[in-house]
Amino acid sequence: MHSEVFVTITPGEDLRLDLQTSEPMGQEQARRWLDDEFIRMECEPLRPSGKVLLADKVLVVAQAAGARQFADAAWATQFARATVAALGRPVVRVDVPSMAVSF
Repeated sequence: MHSEVFVTITPGEDLRLDLQTSEPMGQEQARRWLDDEFIRMECEPLRPSGKVLLADKVLVVAQAAGARQFADAAWATQFARATVAALGRPVVRVDVPSMAVSF
């Protein structure tokens, strides 16, 4: 299955991560990967309740990663694989400046 993740880190700085040749990641493995990165990057929940939705986790991990982490092709591919698997969508847009994730 062909999947893509588009990430806007700053206005005008868009990344397209094409997963056409990548092996799919299982949903549970994707959630674990996002959890691990969320903790490793010392991310904070977006909601005052402390509840972290999967889309929120994708967004704050992308925000914490920034352009520097996305420059690492292996990490960027893992992020994209985890994002499409965890959210269950073949195309995902992560817009950090707008703090939005769309399908």
